Amino acid sequence: MAYEFERTQRIAVLGGGPGGYEAALAGARLGAEVTLIERAGVGGAAVLTDVVPSKSLIATAEATKAVEEAADLGVQFFAKSGGKAVKPDVAINLAAVNKRLLGLAAQQSEDMRVNLLESGVTLVQGEGRLDGANAITVATSKGGTDFDRIEADTLVVSVGASPRVLPTAVPDGERILTWTQLYQLTAIPEHLIVVGSGVTGAEFASAYRALGAAVTLVSSRDQVLPGSDADAASVIEKVFTRNGMTLLNKSRAESVVRQSDGVLVTLTDGRAVTGSHCLMAVGSTPNTTDIGLEEAGVQLDNSGHIRVNRVARTSIPNIYAAGDCTTFMPLASVASMQGRTAVFHAMGDIVNPPESRNITSNIFTQPEIATIGWTQKEIEDGAVSGTVYKLPLASNPRAKMMGIRDGFVKLFASAGSGAIIGGVIVAPKASELIFPLALAVEQRLTVDQFASAFPVYPSLSGSLSDAARAMHVARQ
Repeated sequence: MAYEFERTQRIAVLGGGPGGYEAALAGARLGAEVTLIERAGVGGAAVLTDVVPSKSLIATAEATKAVEEAADLGVQFFAKSGGKAVKPDVAINLAAVNKRLLGLAAQQSEDMRVNLLESGVTLVQGEGRLDGANAITVATSKGGTDFDRIEADTLVVSVGASPRVLPTAVPDGERILTWTQLYQLTAIPEHLIVVGSGVTGAEFASAYRALGAAVTLVSSRDQVLPGSDADAASVIEKVFTRNGMTLLNKSRAESVVRQSDGVLVTLTDGRAVTGSHCLMAVGSTPNTTDIGLEEAGVQLDNSGHIRVNRVARTSIPNIYAAGDCTTFMPLASVASMQGRTAVFHAMGDIVNPPESRNITSNIFTQPEIATIGWTQKEIEDGAVSGTVYKLPLASNPRAKMMGIRDGFVKLFASAGSGAIIGGVIVAPKASELIFPLALAVEQRLTVDQFASAFPVYPSLSGSLSDAARAMHVARQ
């Protein structure tokens, strides 16, 4: 008697960033035959030129700031010169810093590559392009003379995004830079002009000011970080100004040109700003051009992002997409989640599509801004019925011990049930403090339930409990 066995499902993943990496791992662990195509290296831009190196740079900036502010805690550094004590300067070896962070990025990429291979994933290096809805062709040689064709039952597209380039401010990699080119600098810029005050612009402006560069931040909006909580953005502006940064709000850059010894940034109102270097942080564009998406029938929006639903599925049933190339939130954690969700759905496993409001996000300025859930503006506009409580971090005993002057904890609770529906934390390492709020929002805990847990005393997390306790409503 002959037996028929179900054929192993074949999955081809285009792009090895967080979304593609997690999709490939999930598929392999569920028994699929998985091939991942990546042109640069496993981890993609997130690991090689974006998240890993940028946050490593920010860690160095935080260490620099900690040394400079140690005197506030009674720690003093002196060296002897001519028998006299002199205060030493904090020196930054940017070449060594960049070598370290690029090394960390390369090591992370290698660790991920090994993990994929050990999980049974086939890796193909080269430029990939969809060939209909069931195959990807890969140019495995320069000039595209040699091709592989990989057929699959399910395709996952995770090609990421690249820095947006304006025709009047074209980067040259030396004086006019995108955030992927900053790591080639060998010395701290004398005067860095940052064009764009969104997350990327604010993070790098904060870091380079801490590292000792003079920084001018050009913002087209009334306030930096225009998409963030207004109170949080106000704190960041105050800190930036106090630290000596120049803020040019309501200013839009018209052009950036290189001069012999620097750059000239011309604003639309006619003003001109000169500096040694310029970082263009004006957003990103998805890497979806000319990779066969339209020919395969995959729908894109006007900006070129791939339209996906909550399970990361595109307009073509067997094609999924994850990460910054999609219409969902452009976060590495979200890309990873989308990659896993896509494969679970394609292979018939249990899927729990995420609620976008339950996703934490963080801005790595000094201090950091972490958020989750509904916003204060949405509450004030009547989109949801809720109450707001804000507690300055300066009132926290641990913050006083650590010399923390700036920041706050803000909680949002449902007006009816008292369930925690969102929050904002502005503090050092806010990215670590937001997790209890994420659990509260995900599990629909009330402020009373949240406050019933015992925080360590003294601790910064104690402010979360204090804020929740202050929102208690007596019930008859």
